[in-house]
Amino acid sequence: MAWIQIRLNATNETAETISDELMELGAASVTFVDAQDTPVFEPLPGETRLWGDTDVIGLFDAVTDMAPVIDALKAMPELAQQMTYKVEALEDKDWEREWMDNFHPMQFGRRLWICPSWREAPEPDAVNVMLDPGLAFGTGTHPTTALCLTWLDGLELGDKSVVDFGCGSGILAIAAIKLGAQSVVGLDIDPQALTASADNAQRNGVEEKLTVYLPKNQPDDLQADVVVANILAGPLRELAPVISALVKPGGQLALSGLLVEQAEELRAIYGQWFDLNPTAIEGDWCRLDGQKRID
Repeated sequence: MAWIQIRLNATNETAETISDELMELGAASVTFVDAQDTPVFEPLPGETRLWGDTDVIGLFDAVTDMAPVIDALKAMPELAQQMTYKVEALEDKDWEREWMDNFHPMQFGRRLWICPSWREAPEPDAVNVMLDPGLAFGTGTHPTTALCLTWLDGLELGDKSVVDFGCGSGILAIAAIKLGAQSVVGLDIDPQALTASADNAQRNGVEEKLTVYLPKNQPDDLQADVVVANILAGPLRELAPVISALVKPGGQLALSGLLVEQAEELRAIYGQWFDLNPTAIEGDWCRLDGQKRID
C-alpha cells in the first residue's frame, strides 16, 4: 500500500497537540522524531517522550487530498505564525522485508555478536545472540544499545545477577546471559516487550535464566550485581532512586538513552550513590557507568 507523509516541525510544547490534530484529520499513524533525525519511539497513550525540538510525522493513505489537511493545520494556533512542513509520497514496498535485508550481524566489544535470527552467525564460536526484535525496540543498531552491549562485553559476569531495566527485545538481558551471567531479570512497562524478550531468550536457549516482569509485578526485594537501563533521560531522572536501589552495594550500573548534553545532570543525580567513570560517547549519545558505593 502506498502512503503520503507530512512532516511538521514542532516543539515539546506543541507536538502533542499537533499529533492529536493529525489523527483527527485521518492520519493512519503519527510518529515523533527529534530535530537531529533520531527516532523517538511512539509514546504510550497519555505519555509524551520527547526532548528538544521535534518533528511530527503523519502518515496518510496515498489517495488522501492533502490540501484540506494542510489548511486545517495552518489554522491551528500552534502553527498559525510559522508552519514548516514537507509532504512526500512514500514508495510502495515491503518495508519489513527491506528492514530485514538491511539488519546485518554486528560485533560489540571483543566477544559479542548480535545476529538477526534469519541469518547465519559469521563466527560460530563467538558469543552470538540470535535476535528477532518483533514489536519491541532493541537491535543493537542504535548507539545507546551499542554502548550498553560493549559495556557488558567488558564485564566479568560469571555467576553474577543482572537486571535489564526497560528490556525491550531482550537484547541486553540475553547478551548478559550469553556472557556468563547466572540469572537475569528483565523489566518493562510494555507487555509486548516482555513477550519479545521471552521469545528471544527461547530462541537462544537461555529461557531458564531469564525472568521478565512488569514493574508492578517485580519482587519487592529485587537487587542485582549488575543493572543496565537503556531508556530515556526523563525516566532515568525520575526513577533514579528506584533504579539505584536495584543495584547491590558494590554492584555495577550502566545508564544509556542519553544525549551528550544530558549527561552532566544525570551524573550529578546518580553520583549520590555511585562512583561514576568518564562518560562514554558515541556520536550524539552517551553512557554513564560506575560502581555503587558501600556504606
